[in-house]
Amino acid sequence: MGKLRIGILTSGGDCPGLNATIRGAAKACYQLFGDNKVDIIGIEDGFYGLIHNNCHKMKPSDFSGILTQGGTILGTKRTPYKMMQVIEEDEIDKVAEMKKTYKEQKLDCILTLGGNGTHKTANLLSEEGLNIIGLPKTIDNDIWGTDVTFGFHTAVDIATDVIDRIHTTANSHSRIMVIEIMGNKAGWLTLYSGIAGGADIVLIPEIPYDINKVIKAVEDRAEAGKDFSIVAVAEGAMSKAEAELKKKERMRLRAEEGYTTVTNRVAKEIQAATGFETRTVVPGHMLRGGSPSAYDRVLATKFGARAAQLIKEEKFGYTVAKIGSSITENLLSDVTMKTKFVPVDDDLVITGKSIGVSFGE
Repeated sequence: MGKLRIGILTSGGDCPGLNATIRGAAKACYQLFGDNKVDIIGIEDGFYGLIHNNCHKMKPSDFSGILTQGGTILGTKRTPYKMMQVIEEDEIDKVAEMKKTYKEQKLDCILTLGGNGTHKTANLLSEEGLNIIGLPKTIDNDIWGTDVTFGFHTAVDIATDVIDRIHTTANSHSRIMVIEIMGNKAGWLTLYSGIAGGADIVLIPEIPYDINKVIKAVEDRAEAGKDFSIVAVAEGAMSKAEAELKKKERMRLRAEEGYTTVTNRVAKEIQAATGFETRTVVPGHMLRGGSPSAYDRVLATKFGARAAQLIKEEKFGYTVAKIGSSITENLLSDVTMKTKFVPVDDDLVITGKSIGVSFGE
């Protein structure tokens, strides 16, 4: 019997913990099967590499020293799921080419590290007969069926640090500071960092805001002698009126009004209504960068080790998950086409309200 050949790819946006997960999976595979009985095949730049057969055999030494390293040693690209079954101008049948690469590389399975889009493509390949195991990565923490994704806690730490630092300058200059936090569909990152950083107002996509309530919250603080406010805004936040519209219509109206982001609009509306000096802060891709936190290093290692165990059990078509204190797994088919949104009655939302945080309602 030949060596077990395991492919690994990282797809979608990068985040802290990808390398730690790659390391955890590889080291666990070497322990379970033996260094001489398994080959790890690195697939470069996500599904793009699988389509174009950009693969290379990795050595055990490749996985040393990467636990603390940000980004991904395999590279990553966004290859949208909605285009996977579309033949474009290059006339490449992406699904057929991925299956061809799988066969030519003599792979026994592929570990796919990524978010919602990655999981959709992983499930597609699983349904096409390939042995696939998913690992849930995203700073948005919006993958259904797992309490947490690796990368999320590190991003919370970074966003919280941003808010902490903005506090001092906001206080010094008596300004209203509106901070845009990543999260286009789900508000987990803004919610957690907003509460952890002591934001006064937190706006997330799941709770459409009334700008008049946001302005009142700022004015109430001023009347109480607090001449600065911190507003944490998820990039996907929307007003109550916008919530009634489809995304394209929302974006069209914003463009017509001259606002590129909801953060800019909220800031300008606050300043116009109150006269208070208002500034915007956009940490952007800083939230994806740098070394993973201790929590994410541990979680990534656990996830990688569980993936190796699933390979041993020949349990394919699953994605690893953390539920309560247990590391377990969900069927890929159960996870795809779903998003884990912040419930409006989430305990952290309730906690925030109980200490006076405004959600713009």
